[in-house]
Amino acid sequence: MLLDYVILGMLTLRRLSGYDLRKWMEGPGRYIGYGVKLPQIYRRLVKLVERGWVAFDVDPRERAPDAKVYRLTESGREALLEWARSPYEPSSRPMDPDFRLRFVFGGQLDREIAISVVRTELEYRLKHDAATPEQPRADQYAPEMPELDLDWALGLHTMVRELGFATTSSYIAWLQLTLSRLEAGRTLP
Repeated sequence: MLLDYVILGMLTLRRLSGYDLRKWMEGPGRYIGYGVKLPQIYRRLVKLVERGWVAFDVDPRERAPDAKVYRLTESGREALLEWARSPYEPSSRPMDPDFRLRFVFGGQLDREIAISVVRTELEYRLKHDAATPEQPRADQYAPEMPELDLDWALGLHTMVRELGFATTSSYIAWLQLTLSRLEAGRTLP
């Protein structure tokens, strides 16, 4: 489950409670495109403890329930590295959360992982998504509702295709820029 690697990846940076993980996912982590609710985080933490990938210490609180603060174990570190180094297969859907997770949490472990994931994603996008989408034609449709204005509907379909093309073109440009920076050994502009 991808949430396991989000948790393991965050625990490489510091020890966190389940609540801290959720706060991160609602804040800076929301851009990875993988949102979950607090109960899901706690269920995954229980499973990760059972697997031996994380452990916890109890942090006593004066005016609140004690908190479990989780830390990465050696077997959790190995599981995260194994996932990060496994072959990345791009999704047909641009900007899939799996790319972002591998880029951030795999890439933070090894520069070459970040470069490989971005290069693989870029090559796939250039091959599959760089062409201008075909415009809808009236002869491709046979409206089933007499009140449907076919020209209006075709116009809306065209606008959605244009949005997808513009978004994907921008994404490809970002991938190219990012790959260039990573290969130059820079993460900051």
